[in-house]
This record gives sequence, C-alpha cells and structure tokens, in this order.
Amino acid sequence: MSTQTIIDEAISLPVEQRTQVVESILASLNQPQPDIDKLWLEVAEKRLAQMQDGTVETFSEEEVFKEIFETFQK
Repeated sequence: MSTQTIIDEAISLPVEQRTQVVESILASLNQPQPDIDKLWLEVAEKRLAQMQDGTVETFSEEEVFKEIFETFQK
C-alpha cells in the first residue's frame, strides 16, 4: 500500500478517527525518554525556583515580542 493511499484513506475517516490516527502516529515519533525527561524536569524545577525567589529577571510577552520585532526589522 502506498503512502498516498494511506493518507487518502485516513483523510476519508470521520474526525474522531482521524484524530486517533494522528495522535497514534505522533506518539510513535515521540517515544518517552525517561533519562532526558528527568533532566528537563530538573531544569524546569530549577528555573521555577529562580523565578519564585527572584534570582532571575523575567520579561512579559509584550517585551519579548517587541524586542524580537525590533531586532528583525533592522
């Protein structure tokens, strides 16, 4: 069965079944990696603690996007 045939068949499914197909395919691409997940959790917890105790400076969404736009408009 060709890739295009699979795509055509998937597209013809009802929305709920298409969603299930997409979620299954994405899950197969994003296999859990416990060691990496643990490291990311440690980083996230450290950053949260820094934000809560004020040891890092935070910026609003507006400030971030303003700087991005100004940088790329030069």
